Amino acid sequence: MDHPFSNHLAKETSPYLLQHAHNPVDWYPWGEEALQKAKTENKPILVSIGYSACHWCHVMERESFEDPQTAALMNERFVNIKIDREERPDLDHIYMEAVQAMSGSGGWPLNVFLTPKAKPFYGGTYFPKQRAFNRPSWTELLYSISQTFLEKRKEIEEQSENLTAHLVKSNSFGLITADLPEKGRETGFSQENLDLIFENIMKQADKQEGGFGGSPKFPQTFIIQFLLHYHHLTKNDQALKQACLSLDKMICGGIYDQIGGGFSRYSTDEHWLVPHFEKMLYDNALLITVISEAYQLTKKSRYLQVIKETMAFVSFELQAPDGGFYSALDADSEGEEGKYYVWDKSSFSRVLGEDAELLAAFFDVTEQGNWEGKNILHLSMDEEEFAQRHHLEKSVFSQKLESAKLKLFADRQLRIRPQTDDKVLLGWNALMISACCKAYGATGMEAYRSLAISTENFLWQSFKGSGPSLLHHSFKNAVSRFPGFLDDYAFFIAALIQLQEITGNAAYLEKAKEITVWVLDHFKEEGSAFFFFTSQDQSDVILRKKEIYDGALPSGNAIMSFNLLYLSIIFDKPEWGEMAISNCGGLTGMITKYPSSFGYWATLLQAITYTVPEIVLLGLETELVCKELLSKFIPYRVFQSATAENTKFPLLRDKPLSLKPQLFLCQRYSCQPPVTEVNELIPLLEILQNLFKQPTQ
Repeated sequence: MDHPFSNHLAKETSPYLLQHAHNPVDWYPWGEEALQKAKTENKPILVSIGYSACHWCHVMERESFEDPQTAALMNERFVNIKIDREERPDLDHIYMEAVQAMSGSGGWPLNVFLTPKAKPFYGGTYFPKQRAFNRPSWTELLYSISQTFLEKRKEIEEQSENLTAHLVKSNSFGLITADLPEKGRETGFSQENLDLIFENIMKQADKQEGGFGGSPKFPQTFIIQFLLHYHHLTKNDQALKQACLSLDKMICGGIYDQIGGGFSRYSTDEHWLVPHFEKMLYDNALLITVISEAYQLTKKSRYLQVIKETMAFVSFELQAPDGGFYSALDADSEGEEGKYYVWDKSSFSRVLGEDAELLAAFFDVTEQGNWEGKNILHLSMDEEEFAQRHHLEKSVFSQKLESAKLKLFADRQLRIRPQTDDKVLLGWNALMISACCKAYGATGMEAYRSLAISTENFLWQSFKGSGPSLLHHSFKNAVSRFPGFLDDYAFFIAALIQLQEITGNAAYLEKAKEITVWVLDHFKEEGSAFFFFTSQDQSDVILRKKEIYDGALPSGNAIMSFNLLYLSIIFDKPEWGEMAISNCGGLTGMITKYPSSFGYWATLLQAITYTVPEIVLLGLETELVCKELLSKFIPYRVFQSATAENTKFPLLRDKPLSLKPQLFLCQRYSCQPPVTEVNELIPLLEILQNLFKQPTQ
């Protein structure tokens, strides 16, 4: 196909960058060519950051970047760089923080202006073609920035230096908190502190609609997970109620695809009705994980159903033919957000025929619609209550519902589909491996274990690097690119830990250890126990950031601390455990005060407070016992099993191997007499963890 314009993005593999490859804007990818051009021509750099599933990124492209006159202005006065935030999260983190420091808010598309030395001096998010929303038009902004750069260059340089210095200062927390572990143990690792975290979470909890805070509402899986764990350890019913209310409301809402399975990224309203329709791999992986835990704890059948439906969605929509999982489905199709997913009453009735009115009542489908004249399918009550109200046997209605969902799904498949972002990212795929492991533990479905194993095989073969990068970040067209970031390594190590639990294969632990040593050598900050987001070998960023907050993804530092704590027990490396305790102890104040931003840290802090039990399963025939143990909700434990003698690992050493399975409960390698049944082990676990409700000494 011939295009009137082409730019320097045409040879990229990112779907987002390729979307802009034929804009009249002379876009460059981030790299030496563009950065040198800015220095040579003494021009400011415009960096525009987005991702393929971003609705407002598409809007700004249509309004401005596809317009030849606007493009001519950009090409004349700026060096223009396009970045896929999912390919280069390191750059996104730096420039997002800069824009947030300048404006107090951020988002995507992220448009930031840099000096020729790549230091930021101004930025914002979406700018309209015409002045609106109390924002200047895009062309007005371009003229203003260009004139200011020419006429007030000294002030621009000073502002960029001051802003960069602010970014460096805000990044110095590791050295400040590194000497706090003992204080942290006294004040942070206690039941009183966990209770305060719980109270602060509940202050933000929406006790009617679930979730935390007002609109827009994000799933916040880390907070839900903390509440599930907190309930398990304290028997606090409020914690379980809020966790399940949040999951139930999401599952019934429009954020959950009622006929195709899978979750959208967030809800634009407080009722979970109107989603931002993009579907991300990582969101679904994290939700599968927490719903699996909720199912283990409650045995609620609806959770089991949603696990199966969401796993089916990921496998059907995002699984790549050669292995691994694609990144996302777009929010838009045919230029409209959500068009693929919504229904008008006539189309809905045409598909379902004589059952249309009954199912319309169930899914809240009306002539006037519930969103922009269309209907987003959602549930106002569960199947059992609906069947009772309509005087139907639940089994009869369930059959009608299942048949209707299949018909609606088949009809929807005939529509023009949203675009798939078909790059494969290491960290997101590692989260999906962990989700498969959790789903296998909760459901016992062998397909999920097989999928976890095959995905790990693919990742290890396809992302393995050489030289300065042990693992790469992104894979497409049989090529892996970009040095791996901390999240990639941390999430992959966590996935390997989960894999060894569901398989008993110690090779995964050896691989996890190998990668951990690499991370310590290449990412750890000297003088603290925290890790930079980028490797010491990466040189194309203005600073190496340390990320500790949870965002849409859990903090790589938090996951890495969990990995170190776990592997310190597996390999008897107490210094690794001390690093995890140091990091968690040093952040106790922030975790307690702002748990919604430190949800994974809060869960780790809770684990350290209650100690981490060590469970060993030995025997020649252990599969059934292993499967039963994995089905139980045991939030914090190191679990290792073996069917042959293996004296290499401290937990397995000096324990008799017999035909009959034996379960050992240990703490710091001191083990109680073995039991043979999982139900005998559970009371012993409760006794052990009840001993740790006082401050750690």
